Amino acid sequence: MVIWITGLSGAGKTTLIQAVAGQVKRNLPELVLLDGDAIRQLFGNDLDYREDSRVIQIKRIQRMAKFLSDQGVVVMVAALYAHPDLLRWNRDNFAEYFEIYIQASLALVGARDSKGLYARAARNETENVVGIDIPWHPPAEADLVIDADSGEPVDVMATRVIAAIPRLRRGSGKA
Repeated sequence: MVIWITGLSGAGKTTLIQAVAGQVKRNLPELVLLDGDAIRQLFGNDLDYREDSRVIQIKRIQRMAKFLSDQGVVVMVAALYAHPDLLRWNRDNFAEYFEIYIQASLALVGARDSKGLYARAARNETENVVGIDIPWHPPAEADLVIDADSGEPVDVMATRVIAAIPRLRRGSGKA
């Protein structure tokens, strides 16, 4: 199974997959997390942030997720770039697939801005920022939409994710 979480930089993707894992990993040891930033580091940060490089990055994550899920591993992915063609590939190629969109306003992610990305973009010190000069494509067919602007605590969001996915419910002990 592949659980694909997407949203703008700063929406809370990594925080959410870690919170879900914290609640289910003990009873679901076959759970693996693939975080976009970690995958970049794993490949030696060999890609820039232009749109064509973002596509390569997502295709890497897709291949890794498929390789693992085909072996019975439950894969949770936190990935930024969400072009409709790439998300369609997921639906067409993963036997079990669940898509989560963390919807977050630019005001919220700009306020969080832990990487300083939006601040640098506002000062014209960087480019290739999804949602600023690279188009953001909100997923049209997400199985679950989480509103990050609601202020809902991450543990509550994680519980909602677990409740929506039977495989995770079994891992939480609340099947």
